[in-house]
Amino acid sequence: MKKLYRNLIMAVAVGSMAACSAPYTPVETFAEADDPVALTAEQSAAWENVTKALNGGWGCLDLRYSRSEVPTTLDVDTYRVTAWRGERASAQILLWTAEGADGVECEVAPFKGDGATLPASIAETRFVRYTIADEQNYNFKKGGPTVLMPDMLDTLARFDMAPRTARPVWVSIAVPQDAAAGIYSSTITISHNGRGKVKLPLELEVQNHTLAEPSKWAYHLDLWQHPSAVARAQGLEMWSDEHFATLKPLMERLAAAGQKVITATLNKDPWNHQCYDGYEAMILWTKHKDGSWSYDYKVFDRWVEMMLSIGINKMINCYSMVPWNCELEYMDEAKGEMVTIKAEPGTPIFPVIWEPFLKDFKKHLEAKGWLSFTNIAMDERSPEAMDAAVKVLEKCAPEMGFALADNHQSYKKYTMMRDVCVAMRQPADLSDIHARREQNFNTTFYVCCGPLYPNTFTSSEPYEAEMLGWYNLAHDYDGMLRWAYNSWPADPQVDSRYGNWMAGDTYLVYPFNRSSIRFERLIDGIETAEKVRALRREGVDTSAVEAVLEKIRTSNASDPTLPWMETIVEARKALHEVSR
Repeated sequence: MKKLYRNLIMAVAVGSMAACSAPYTPVETFAEADDPVALTAEQSAAWENVTKALNGGWGCLDLRYSRSEVPTTLDVDTYRVTAWRGERASAQILLWTAEGADGVECEVAPFKGDGATLPASIAETRFVRYTIADEQNYNFKKGGPTVLMPDMLDTLARFDMAPRTARPVWVSIAVPQDAAAGIYSSTITISHNGRGKVKLPLELEVQNHTLAEPSKWAYHLDLWQHPSAVARAQGLEMWSDEHFATLKPLMERLAAAGQKVITATLNKDPWNHQCYDGYEAMILWTKHKDGSWSYDYKVFDRWVEMMLSIGINKMINCYSMVPWNCELEYMDEAKGEMVTIKAEPGTPIFPVIWEPFLKDFKKHLEAKGWLSFTNIAMDERSPEAMDAAVKVLEKCAPEMGFALADNHQSYKKYTMMRDVCVAMRQPADLSDIHARREQNFNTTFYVCCGPLYPNTFTSSEPYEAEMLGWYNLAHDYDGMLRWAYNSWPADPQVDSRYGNWMAGDTYLVYPFNRSSIRFERLIDGIETAEKVRALRREGVDTSAVEAVLEKIRTSNASDPTLPWMETIVEARKALHEVSR
């Protein structure tokens, strides 16, 4: 936590009211982990000076707050949210209590403007939950110090606060597409079981611009989906009706962020179980007694059809002709059992196993009408492996595209690839981005286990997620990729760590379709990119924004010692100003 910014909140002491006579029913929810960082004597003593009533104020949108420490205060009466029509904007409330507060609830008043009113329902308030994470020291080592971080946005209508704790509340405002431009006033009232109230004034500035619906955004967002994790985390039978019914709203949340790509698998787990859950196969392979092959596409088809139906429809990226362990699984009819073989690129078995599949897969995609936007996808494969895979694909199904998460600059050799995503630490040349764009090929960047900054780890400060959108603009990429949308560890709501990766690296949302601070702020960055590009198309003078983008472009974005939060605040203010 950056203590320098902990004073960006306002304390509102509230008198207590008579307790309700009816017995109180505690909120049913999971128990968060204990804070692994002990308070100093000074921090502990600070609770002695906190009024017994519930306290609340506006927090800084760009930072995370400790559950255990008393917030310091600054007199800020009204928080203003500035947004376009059609935009989803955020704010953060911070509550704290010395003696505890049961049944905390938030109520939003209608937004009243000059001659116009927007309903209270455009705002959503969610209690932020804390999970174990790695300490963000920009020198990550597995097994290092841990901290407790606020991240998950819970769906609880009310919450019980323990004594001597703070609790953020995330506010999301979805501005209607038809809202009249102007300034609107509202109030968020926080009460706790009839014992007191905190009233926080809120202003919404709706600017005279309209952000297109997410399905029409140009930003090429590719967050890898993981259906198997949903089945395990929520106790569902894999590929059952209940599983698909649960997947749909979670994927609708992704579609609302502007997702363009469907993640599909060609065989068993293409990433060799790098996540807590392996990827179950979507296509079942069978080798018959006569040596012929058949392929069962029922799960693949159902998954793709569901994703298309919710508006994720630009690409189907299928992993992979070169799995991380080069293993493939099929039913051997002669043996009557599942068989696993190794088919490394460049070996004799590779074309023998892949050519029949690609020819059949091509026919299936043609019949479904999906061939033109389906890619065979690779993830950080060597140039030698790429050579072998490209050779077989171009022989059997040249109409199919290639997609690549590239950390070898392979895109310079394979210029026909529809979808290229380069590691943030190995940027693409601007001339190559433009040349590919002229062919209607997109070029994006990706973050994963690195860089340590900026990123969307559980310990990353929230502004880092928005910063990725500004970075995208500054370097003229078409969008970004990230593994993964929902590859959950064992119990992410309690502990976000997994394997050798920085905590939170494998997911951005939580089981039971719950968002996170990181995901909401990532969307803020995507909306920023869409807004700037819209203003450019409209001929608006964006010179103030371009000046900040030049600063981002010519600086080392991965240097956490640079004043990046201040730069992103400056960029945000410049965008608000040019939009006026």
